[in-house]
Amino acid sequence: MLIALAVIGYYVYQQYLGAESEAPPSCRAALNACIANCRKTTTEAPENQACQQRCRSEAAACEAESGSGS
Repeated sequence: MLIALAVIGYYVYQQYLGAESEAPPSCRAALNACIANCRKTTTEAPENQACQQRCRSEAAACEAESGSGS
């Protein structure tokens, strides 16, 4: 019973107070998520390095885009 109340409370919290989490992630957060995804999905070092380089390129483009909008 207590667990069910905790789960319901969590979803109510997410619905009403977690609205700011729906904002798009920052460039830094997107970079961290991309690199973590590279680590999970690649097995060979060259693949991993190429994936992480793509992440860095996308992050640089993101920062340039958000910087030019200000």
